[in-house]
Order: sequence, then C-alpha cells, then structure tokens
Amino acid sequence: MNKIDCFGDFCPIPLLKAKKEFKSLSSGESFMLVTDHSCVVESIKEYFNKSTCTFACEEVLNGVWEITVTKN
Repeated sequence: MNKIDCFGDFCPIPLLKAKKEFKSLSSGESFMLVTDHSCVVESIKEYFNKSTCTFACEEVLNGVWEITVTKN
C-alpha cells in the first residue's frame, strides 16, 4: 500500500494527489493518505463517496487522520 504524506498541505493539493494515486490503482489495491487538516478529510470523503471504492478514515492522533481508499 502506497502512503501519501499530506502534512501541511491545504486543499486542493491532497485531493489532487489522491485522484492521481487512485487512477494508478488496480482493482483491490489501496493507498493511505495522511493529513493534519480536517477540510482535507471532508473533501476526500465527498469525492470518493461518488467513486467505486471503499473508504475508511481514522483520527489516529488529535488532529491527524489516516484515510485509506481501496479501489473496487
């Protein structure tokens, strides 16, 4: 699983990175995006809820989220 570090990145940079990574995935493959901005969580969630994928988000530390996207 590829891990994308988006610490300090503001929207739309993390979403653009996630879209690029998602396009490169084969069915069943995943990537993880790590961010420290809640707006990134919302924009990623909004975009990938419209896609054919599985989406999971966990706040692993106060203000730090790990978002895992798996292509179906």
